[in-house]
Amino acid sequence: MEYLTAWIFENWIELSGALISLVYLFFSYKQIIWLWPFGLLSAIFYIWIYYFSGFYADMSLQIYYVFVSIYGWYHWTSGKSGSQKPLLKVSQINRRSMVVLTFVFGLLWLIISQVLIHYTDSQVPVMDALTTAGGIVATWMLARKVLEHWLLWVVIDLISMGLYLYKELYATAILFLIYSIVAIAGYQAWKKTMAE
Repeated sequence: MEYLTAWIFENWIELSGALISLVYLFFSYKQIIWLWPFGLLSAIFYIWIYYFSGFYADMSLQIYYVFVSIYGWYHWTSGKSGSQKPLLKVSQINRRSMVVLTFVFGLLWLIISQVLIHYTDSQVPVMDALTTAGGIVATWMLARKVLEHWLLWVVIDLISMGLYLYKELYATAILFLIYSIVAIAGYQAWKKTMAE
């Protein structure tokens, strides 16, 4: 019990970030607009966590999340009626967008990995860059309510989970396992609402 108490005390920032992220994930799954302020708060916690863990690309991704949370909040509320649910509908990705986003992902992965290799002491520069590039694309898709963002998150979250286990960020690894499971469920739920 003492070990657990000491671990919680030493890792309270990571645990807080993980709990806030779970609230964000729940709201995202339910398409509740409050996902954006919780996403913003989660990003602030994880900027700190990733900086001190040497995940520099993921830290930069959190800075991106701060701005995309503001963008997403605005985009989901523009044209909103008096209800809690925004008018923005779930859509599917078209072929042109898929090609463009695949190109953007590849370019971001290349650039970020090169920056990490040449300018940081990152122990996992290529994989850190991969999850960061994927996160940028998937979050933009979420802000636009594109259904397939959930599928991209399944892959990113599972890779991230392995990275966090490697760096002994156990609460975050568990969080990303939960993210993966909820991403599968989220895809099904959003697909159902799209059919309605």
